[in-house]
Amino acid sequence: MAFRRRNKSYPFFSQEFLIQNHADIVFSLVIFILIGLMFEATAKTAILFIQPQYNITTLSQEGEVTTYQYGWKDCATILFYFFITLILHAVVQEYLLDKVNRRLHLSKSKNTKFNESGQLCVFHLVSSVWSFYILITEGYLLHPSSLWENYPHTHLRFQVKLFYLTQLAYWLHALPELYFQKVRKEEIPRQLQYISLYLLHISAAYLLNLSRVGLVLVFLQYVSELGFHIARLLYFTDESHQKMFDLWAVSFVFTRMATLTLMFLAVGFGLARAENQGLDLEMGNFNTFVGLFTRFLKVWITWLINTFALVCRRNECLGSRTLGKQSSGAPCSGKIRIWSLTS
Repeated sequence: MAFRRRNKSYPFFSQEFLIQNHADIVFSLVIFILIGLMFEATAKTAILFIQPQYNITTLSQEGEVTTYQYGWKDCATILFYFFITLILHAVVQEYLLDKVNRRLHLSKSKNTKFNESGQLCVFHLVSSVWSFYILITEGYLLHPSSLWENYPHTHLRFQVKLFYLTQLAYWLHALPELYFQKVRKEEIPRQLQYISLYLLHISAAYLLNLSRVGLVLVFLQYVSELGFHIARLLYFTDESHQKMFDLWAVSFVFTRMATLTLMFLAVGFGLARAENQGLDLEMGNFNTFVGLFTRFLKVWITWLINTFALVCRRNECLGSRTLGKQSSGAPCSGKIRIWSLTS
């Protein structure tokens, strides 16, 4: 299974050999783990990598219900899906983005931005649809109070736990991709910033038993980011396509306001009235810590919205026909770009 065309061969274990063949190497590791399922002696170990662990089966009115908790064995599962995301990244790059790049004849700097937006556009689209499906099937949208009632939410449904594990795997895979994609040094700090913040927020929601609220926040964030990357891709195909950035600017403010409202209801109204307000590690109750973290988050998001509005006004991003073009290859993509991805 070859993902990239090899114009020349490189010495084994050299830097260029690793960059060109990393997807093939990882694919071999995935096949090795899957083969382990075929033998009784290794099946139990292979299952640790493929299937979420810490399942608990209980009886209810609906019959037997299987839920999941988290633990250190999740690291093995995250590692397996880390390998899967590396492979899927290479597939999208080889069979979609590279073909479009050859037709557009973009410059090197724009090509890097196009690949970044292309990969994130696919990821945000899949994650948005997936998270929305979970919100519907679990009933969180029809019953908003379920987002904070009966906290801590230590028992997760299979699809919820799998969603969080794959999210962590994706953002972890983005770190070595900076090396495999030969990202320019000046671009690395910006990408490291939003990758680290995604990992921080998703890990916090997972480990602090805020999976329900975290799902809604992730959905709002990904929808906003999907709009930005679609606008960015359209801009690279034709620089006259700039109105999508206006739509994204509106969605940016809307999602941040929705995030503030949700955090106020979930923490200020819901968790603040919970019976147990103390810190209980054994029961998984982090109510006190969550309250402090949320107050910081509220101030931060408010600052983001105000700063975003001021910068957009200065750069005439909203409602202007002439958009400021910066070196990143897309309008209004300087500091606003960083705030969007990290907020």
